[in-house]
Amino acid sequence: MLVRMTTNADEAPKRTRRRAPAGAAVLREDVTEAIRAAVFEELAAVGYARMSIEGIARRAGVGKTAVYRRWRSKLHLVLDVVSAMAVMGLPVPDTGSLEGDLRLLYEVTSRALRHPVASQIIPDLQAEAARNPDIADAMQKALRDGQDSVASKIVAAAEERGEVRPGVNPDLALDLISGPLYWRAVVIRSANLPKGYLADLARATAGALKAL
Repeated sequence: MLVRMTTNADEAPKRTRRRAPAGAAVLREDVTEAIRAAVFEELAAVGYARMSIEGIARRAGVGKTAVYRRWRSKLHLVLDVVSAMAVMGLPVPDTGSLEGDLRLLYEVTSRALRHPVASQIIPDLQAEAARNPDIADAMQKALRDGQDSVASKIVAAAEERGEVRPGVNPDLALDLISGPLYWRAVVIRSANLPKGYLADLARATAGALKAL
């Protein structure tokens, strides 16, 4: 006979379900995404040090067991969310010129870095990374990989158009492309960019890349 039983898997909402085959736990994707979103909100509100599983669960509208079914600790939860940033990626510009590609990249990146949540989370996790090598590795991957992928494609397209010489040093190119805007938006945390700043930055960076 079939036995129906009530399970509190994910705890929101509670309902009667059949037991999963072979005892496997069924983790609802919408609950997982709600928890991930709650992590960003909690980090922005209280920072990593004061963040708690209880607070995350409350924001996500689930019980603590729903969080612990997916991640065994606060650290593992944050590492997963931060690492996921690396695969989100930025759109690769295709304007037909190096300066135009850089200008579009800077516009998109500037909006992302100045977002209220990102502007709170990134500096806080950077401070925590100085004390925690696991977070440091995850932060480096999340911040570097996305930018590196886009920057390398911008430079490759510029090489094909003959705007830069073949074989430009990829690490130096990444530093030139990503460094100035990151410095202003994250390190200095300038709320407002001067008028024409992104256009001037794109022009200067394009000139520097062509001089390599």
